[in-house]
Amino acid sequence: MANNLSQQIEKLTSIGISLSSEKNLAALMEKILLGAKEITNADGGTLYRVKGNSLHFEIVHTDSLGLALGGTTEQTIEFAPIPLYFEDGQANSKNVSAFAAVTGQTVNIHDAYKADGFNFQGTKHYDKSNNYHSKSFLTVPLKNHQNQTIGVLQLINAKGPENGKPIPFSIDQQKMAESLASQAAIALNNFQLTGDLQNLLEKFIEVIASAIDEKSPYTGGHCRRVPAIANLFAKSINNVQHGPLAQTNFSEQELYEINIAALLHDCGKITTPVHIVDKATKLECIYDRLEVVKQRILCSKKDAKIQLLETLLEERNPLQVEKAQAEYRAKSQQLDEDLRFLETANKGSEFMREEDKHRISTIAEQKWLDHNNEAQVLLNPDEVYNLSISKGTLTAEERTIINNHIVMTQKMLEALPFPKHLKNVPEIAGNHHERIDGKGYPNGIKGEHMSLQARIMCIADIFEALTAADRPYKKAMPLSVALGILSKMRDDRHIDSKLFEFFINEKVYLEYAENHLLPEQIDITHFDLYSTEAERSAQ
Repeated sequence: MANNLSQQIEKLTSIGISLSSEKNLAALMEKILLGAKEITNADGGTLYRVKGNSLHFEIVHTDSLGLALGGTTEQTIEFAPIPLYFEDGQANSKNVSAFAAVTGQTVNIHDAYKADGFNFQGTKHYDKSNNYHSKSFLTVPLKNHQNQTIGVLQLINAKGPENGKPIPFSIDQQKMAESLASQAAIALNNFQLTGDLQNLLEKFIEVIASAIDEKSPYTGGHCRRVPAIANLFAKSINNVQHGPLAQTNFSEQELYEINIAALLHDCGKITTPVHIVDKATKLECIYDRLEVVKQRILCSKKDAKIQLLETLLEERNPLQVEKAQAEYRAKSQQLDEDLRFLETANKGSEFMREEDKHRISTIAEQKWLDHNNEAQVLLNPDEVYNLSISKGTLTAEERTIINNHIVMTQKMLEALPFPKHLKNVPEIAGNHHERIDGKGYPNGIKGEHMSLQARIMCIADIFEALTAADRPYKKAMPLSVALGILSKMRDDRHIDSKLFEFFINEKVYLEYAENHLLPEQIDITHFDLYSTEAERSAQ
């Protein structure tokens, strides 16, 4: 007897260790039930979980019927949940499983057909339909650290050691089952707490992304699409069977880490002023100051017209009148041309010519009369400075502010106590503006000091920015142009050449494009990695 008890304790300990290491919920619940059946020598059993006001069937096993439902079997359990309380608020005390859940008490019934106080009509109906006889029941509540019932373990028909026929569950078996239930509750609760913490982290990330989205719909779209590229990229690497990346395989945890890093890679933008993030034109600053320039030009035209009208009233010499009219037309035409030029210059481009910058300076020197009738320059120094931006719409100072978002991203992420399986998130997210040649920012890290995941993020971030159709300062870029720019960045050692070649050869770009780009952007389905820009233009 003592030897048998010792063996049961060993089994109980072994099962407890197994439960603590299980990472799959279905497998965990299955181990709980099968372990309980083993140490009590039960023919059948059910594991329920408390969800709201009901007990839900999670695992059902009966050896003599060859029945196995739920858990890892992928066999659906059709039994309806058992209510814990009725609509009038009364506890469901007639059902033994519900009673154990509500009261937190173990119920050990020797013979269900002779038991008083509980309704076993459903059990009897099941027995009749399946040629079975449910006799002994051991029903044990699973209580967490707060003494709340989170599930119920029910064992049926302890088997006699000699003939295997149903016998009552002994006190020792009950104690073993209760001990296992205690360990099972801890394992289930830990699993749930881990899930809750993960869900909390994911919801927090969604809140951050939503906050950026509310601040700027452009960066919000970027924060959603970069993860799509990064995830597709990483999963494609896992699937490849050839080439330099054939031996690289990201685990499920690493894929999850990449996704979290991609979602958070621009979280520092929450500190960037919105008028800089969304600066659609060179003169935009809360509002587009080009409208103010337009009013000055209109005032100049009005002043020129007033001067013409005054000349017409006073001058009697036809030649002088004609001269004044010609000067007015020339002045008016010149102002209209200057305005059209400024409207074009204000939009920003990939490159601004030096002669255009000179013309802006010339226009700026023109005078107009303000409401005090005092002469003012047409463009002030700050407007000249902004309109003369060589590339895009941001000044050097504004670009520094924009670039500072990555510093804030690093600070924010490094301040978070990420769990072990997400410990690389700050490095992956925080290095997406670094370059292979070490000329990136904010830290000038070279490619060999960056993780593969961070280098993937670099390409994902740039490719999304190039192909995005919702930027206020540029039109949607065709796929061929975006890949051409990336190819040049590869040549300049801005991005990882091996990863870029994989991105092209495995058509990661095309799979993303088909799901996220406008149809008119997809102008190619094949890209030559080593053709020149001129050759690509001629294709």
